Amino acid sequence: MLRALEIRDIVLIDRLDLAFEPGLNVLTGETGAGKSILLDALGFALGRRGRHDMVRAGAIQGSVTAVFEVGPAHPVRTLLDELGLGGGDCDELMLRRVQPAGGSARGFVNDGRASADTLARIGAALVEVHGQRDDQGLLDPRVHGALLDAFGGLEGDRAAVAERWRAATEAEARLSAARARLEKAAEDADYLRHSVTELDMLSPKAGEDAALDAERRRIKGAARLIEEIGRAGELVSPQAEGAAAEALDRLTRLAEDEADLVAEAVSALDRALVELGEAERAATAALDALAYDPGRLETVEERLFGIRALARKHQVEPDALEDLATEMTGRLDEIDGGAEQIAALEMAAGEARAAYDAAAAALTDARRGAAATLDRAIADELAPLRMEKALFQTDLASGPPGPDGVDRIRFLASTNPGMPPGPIDRVASGGELSRFLLAMKVCLAGRSRELSMIFDEIDRGVGGATAAAVGRRLARLADAAQVLVVTHSPQVAAQGRHHWHISKTTDGDTTRTGVRGLSSTERLDEIARMLAGEHVTDEARLAARALVDQATAP
Repeated sequence: MLRALEIRDIVLIDRLDLAFEPGLNVLTGETGAGKSILLDALGFALGRRGRHDMVRAGAIQGSVTAVFEVGPAHPVRTLLDELGLGGGDCDELMLRRVQPAGGSARGFVNDGRASADTLARIGAALVEVHGQRDDQGLLDPRVHGALLDAFGGLEGDRAAVAERWRAATEAEARLSAARARLEKAAEDADYLRHSVTELDMLSPKAGEDAALDAERRRIKGAARLIEEIGRAGELVSPQAEGAAAEALDRLTRLAEDEADLVAEAVSALDRALVELGEAERAATAALDALAYDPGRLETVEERLFGIRALARKHQVEPDALEDLATEMTGRLDEIDGGAEQIAALEMAAGEARAAYDAAAAALTDARRGAAATLDRAIADELAPLRMEKALFQTDLASGPPGPDGVDRIRFLASTNPGMPPGPIDRVASGGELSRFLLAMKVCLAGRSRELSMIFDEIDRGVGGATAAAVGRRLARLADAAQVLVVTHSPQVAAQGRHHWHISKTTDGDTTRTGVRGLSSTERLDEIARMLAGEHVTDEARLAARALVDQATAP
């Protein structure tokens, strides 16, 4: 419910604070007093497009703040959570919009910044505005189905159909994707079988390329070492030992006569013979340690080069060959088991579609019943609105399947006897549209408890008993939801529980629009003015009293 509206420096309004109440709130005033400014200001706070010239002349900026009371079950709470603006346990929601002179507007939800689109989405969940050009909801066939379902209490059935549609759509998508995969795989079947056979024969493993390359390097390095050690071993061959032994023998014989002279050389040669033996044994041990299977290098290189050639063929890294083999095997399995998989998916899709068809058919049947009831209910409402000869008809025709069912729903009307029903916007005048709209709203009153409804001159083009009937229906709406109505009709104004008067004043230099709540006496004077015009007579006051008494009578 709209609790408060605060306007600062908007067009002709410098400062205005309004506190609205539950029930029927009426706003009256002379033509041109500024009623449209008030509604435009509220629309600005609810995310509608603003204008730079809406800021009052001489002001730096203008602002509008709308404060709403929201109950714990109000749908706007779900929307706030969806938008990341959760209202928590707070029962008050504040929408504020600021328009700098010559600048861009800024929006706020409570204390957080919000875009105009966010404000508009939240505003749509809080307020329903029906102005002189706002009857389009009734005229738009895209919303007729939702209106009918709301009247019939079929929102749960509609949601069930939407869920069945989602499940059927997803099942069909899975089936189509499987068919496409199978078709593509079948085109490559020969290639896949050859590749899988080739990969299975080689059976490459992740990391094997690096391991084989390292082994190949070790083997090649060992061959070079063996060659060098072998050459060194030749230099310490038995022939070298024999030469050293012969030299030692000669010196030993000389040592019998000149022992002191050759003793050092004999000792050195003796040590050399020992070291040469050790060197020969060490070289032999090194060769033994480096011994390898000469055929291993060929085996390693053959596998290494085979893996790399296969990787180049499939344009992948060597380590990816193992996963590639798994993938190709899986694609072959799809081909081999494709028929069985497709059959299972076809069965699932068929079951999902059958469930959707059943739910949609049930919704269609329920809609037919709701349509008949709605048509009768609106007919009952049209008679007191002096449209007893008008016909309202809910037309259900077959439409393309979708999340909302298989029905094409349109509201048709005929305002002249004998004329076939047609689209409302083509057969109803502006005043007739307003009364069709009001009849619809009365029939849907139970579905609008969480909304504040604003009617801008919905009584245009009617007067007398018809205007009184309009007023009574607005009062009935206000029993279920807060209603604000801008009106020029005294019969409508008399039905109000709360009355505000909109006026324009000037001091010669500045013009201002103001709004004030009326006391009981002031309210009677205002209704009398609406009846009599500029000069209020005693008769007009008596007539005003009669209207108010009639409105408040049980």
